[in-house]
Amino acid sequence: MQSQYIIAVNIIFEWLFLSISLFTISAKLEWKKRWLSFIPGFRIYCLGDSVGLSREGAYCGIMDFLFVYSAITNYAVQGKEEIRTLASLIHLLLYIFLFIYRLRIYMQILKLFGLDKKWIIIWLVADWLPLLIIGLDKKYQPRRERIMENAGENGVDTGREPEKLPASLNESVPVTDEGLSIHLKERTVTDFGKKHTLLKDVALNIPPKSLVLLLGGSGAGKTTLINAVIGYEKADAKVFLNGVDVYEDYDSVKHRIGFVPQKNLIRGNDTVINTVGDAARMRLPTSVTNGERGKIVKEDMDLLGLTSGQDGLVSKKSGGQLRRICIAMELVTDPALFILDEPDSGLDGVISREIFTKLRQIADEDRIVIVITHTPDRVIDLFDKVIVLAKDSDKTGRLAFYGTPREAKEFFGKDSMEQIVMSINSKEEGGEGRADELVEKYRALAASQKGGKAS
Repeated sequence: MQSQYIIAVNIIFEWLFLSISLFTISAKLEWKKRWLSFIPGFRIYCLGDSVGLSREGAYCGIMDFLFVYSAITNYAVQGKEEIRTLASLIHLLLYIFLFIYRLRIYMQILKLFGLDKKWIIIWLVADWLPLLIIGLDKKYQPRRERIMENAGENGVDTGREPEKLPASLNESVPVTDEGLSIHLKERTVTDFGKKHTLLKDVALNIPPKSLVLLLGGSGAGKTTLINAVIGYEKADAKVFLNGVDVYEDYDSVKHRIGFVPQKNLIRGNDTVINTVGDAARMRLPTSVTNGERGKIVKEDMDLLGLTSGQDGLVSKKSGGQLRRICIAMELVTDPALFILDEPDSGLDGVISREIFTKLRQIADEDRIVIVITHTPDRVIDLFDKVIVLAKDSDKTGRLAFYGTPREAKEFFGKDSMEQIVMSINSKEEGGEGRADELVEKYRALAASQKGGKAS
C-alpha cells in the first residue's frame, strides 16, 4: 500500500513540474492558451505544434494522456493483479514511445533556441528541468527573435531598429505592370484538419527579357511557387503578367504561359514536325490560319535547331533533342512567361549548355524564362537573375534572395550556386542551417532598398 502512495505522489509531482515548466516556456513559444500547459495530452501537442512538429506533438499528446491514465489505473485497481500487470505493461510501452517522440520535440526546441545538443543530458535526468531553465532565463530566446537582433552583425546595415522593419516583403516591394510581378502572402494546405504553410512572404518583380534561375533545397517551395504563379494551385497571392491579373483573368492570360515539366510527355511514334505541328493546332486559337501556324512552327523549329531532323521519329532522338522538342511544343503559343523544370536533367555539360543557350535566345525575344536546375554553375553566366528559396525552422518555404548571380554570391559570401544552396540547407541535410538567418537578412535588405533590388 505504501508503494502505491509513493507512485501516486510521483505521478502528481511529475504532472505538476512538467506543467509548470511548459507554462514558463509557453510565453516564449507564443501559445495563445497557456493554461493548456496543465492538461495532459493537449500540453504536449501544443509544445510540438509551436516548434513546427504538429504531427509528432499529436502522437505524443495522445500517448501523454494515456500514460497518465494508465498510471492512475495501476494505482486505483486493488486486488486485481492481472489488470494491474496489464496496466503496468501498457504504462511501460507508452513511456518508451513517449520518450522517443518527446526527444524529437526537445531536439527541435534546442535548434529553435540555438542551444548545444549536450542539453539533452539534462532531459534524460528530468525532462521538465530544461524547459523550466529555458523558460525562466531571459538570455534564452527563440532564434526567430534573435536573428532580427543580430541583423546588423550579419552584414546588413538596415539603418533602423529590427522591430521597425516591415512585417513582410510584400510591404517592401511595389507591384509593377511590366513583366512578372509576384506578391505571395502564403500558400497553405490542410492535413488532418491542421493547416500547414508551404510557402510564405515571396515578393519580387521580374522584368522582360530575363532568364531567371529558381534555386533552393528540397522542400524549399520551388514547385509550390511555380504552381502558384501559373495558377495551377492558387495561393493567397497577387500575380500580374504584364499588368494582367493571372488569377482574376486566367482565361485571357493562360495561353501566354508556357510550362515544360521535368519528364518528356511526348509520344515517340510520330515525326518531330508532326509532334510540334499538332501542339500548335491544339494550343493556338482557331483564328490562326494554316499558313500562319506553319510559319510559327517553322520559326520555333529553326530557333531550337530541330529543322534538319524534322522528319525523323521522336523515339529515335537523343535526350537533348527530346528536351528541345518539348520546349518547341510550348513555344508555339508565343508565351510571355516560360517556365521549365530541369530542362537539362540527365544531359551532359555540352548538351546542357546548348539547351540553356537556346533559352537565353528565347528570353531575349522579350520573354521571361524561369528555370529550375540542379546544376546551375556550369551555365550561370547566361542568367540575369536568381531566386533563392529556403526552408525555415518552421519548415516553410521563404524567399532568401532575389537579384543577379553576382549579387547572390556577395550576399551569401559564396563562390558558387551550389555553395549557396548548402548554406540554406539544414544541418541534417548536410548544409549549414542558416536559412532563418538569411531569410531575415534579405528581408532587412529589401526594406532598406525599396524600389531597388527587391523590385
